[in-house]
Amino acid sequence: MQTNWRYCPPPHPLVAALPAFSDNYIWLIRSADGRNAAVVDPGDEAPVEAALRDSGLRLTAIVLTHHHPDHVGGVEALRARWSPWVVGPRGEAIAGIDQRVAEGERVLLPGLDLPLSVLDVPGHTRGHVAYFAERHGADSRGLLFCGDTLFAAGCGRLFEGTPAQMLESLGKLAALAADTLVYCAHEYTLSNLRFAAAVEPASAAVAERLAEAQTVRALSQATVPSAIGIERTTNPFLRCSEPAVRAAAQARLGRDPASEVEVFAAIREWKNVFR
Repeated sequence: MQTNWRYCPPPHPLVAALPAFSDNYIWLIRSADGRNAAVVDPGDEAPVEAALRDSGLRLTAIVLTHHHPDHVGGVEALRARWSPWVVGPRGEAIAGIDQRVAEGERVLLPGLDLPLSVLDVPGHTRGHVAYFAERHGADSRGLLFCGDTLFAAGCGRLFEGTPAQMLESLGKLAALAADTLVYCAHEYTLSNLRFAAAVEPASAAVAERLAEAQTVRALSQATVPSAIGIERTTNPFLRCSEPAVRAAAQARLGRDPASEVEVFAAIREWKNVFR
C-alpha cells in the first residue's frame, strides 16, 4: 500500500479500519503489546469478530460517540461475547454503557493503557462526543475519534443540533495540533471534496486533494485517516471565515451573511442538496 499520499497521512500503526455496511469505518485500536483491542463505534459485530479472530486480540473496550444504529448496533453481541468495558456519551440514550462521559473527563481504556480526553461536540446529535489521545505507543501523533462530527473534507448532517452548536464543535476539533490524525466514521471523502470544490473553485489544495482521493479510491484504499492540518486547508466547514467560503454562502443566501454561523448554515444546507 502506498503511504506517501499528500492528503492521506500514513495511518497509525496501532489503529486499523474495519469496513462495515456500505461506507462505515469501525476503528480497531490495538494495545502496544499486541494482546488487547478496543473498537470505536461498532455498528456491526461481524467485522469486529473477524478481525479479533484473525489477529488473536482480546476485546477489552468499546468506545461510542453517539447513538445512531450504524454506530452502536454491534454493542450487545460484543458485550455478550467479550464483556468489554463500554464508554459512551452521558447525553445519549444508549443501552449497555458502563462509563458515561462528557467534556473535561478522561477515560483510561482497560487493556490498552490509552487515556482518552472527551470533547462535547453536539450538532449531528445533541449528545455527540469525540475522543482525543495525545499519543499511543511509539507514534507521537495525536488521535481523534470524532464519529460523525468532522469528516474528511466535510461534517455531519445536523439531525438534532443547531448550526451554532456544530460550528463550535468543529472549532474545538480544528484547534487540535495540525498532525492530529482524524479518524471519522464514514468514507464520504470524494463527495465531500466535490462539494468543497464547488464552494472554493479557485482552491488549488482542494483540487489536488480531490484528484488524489480519486486515485486512492480507484486503488480501493481508504482516504482516512485525515489530519487536522489538512482539514483546515481543504474542508469548507472549517473555513467559514475565509472570503471564498463567505462569498459562496452569500451567493446561496442572496445577501451578505450576518455571521460565521450563517455562513456555516448556508453551506451546510447547500451540501444537503448538492449532487
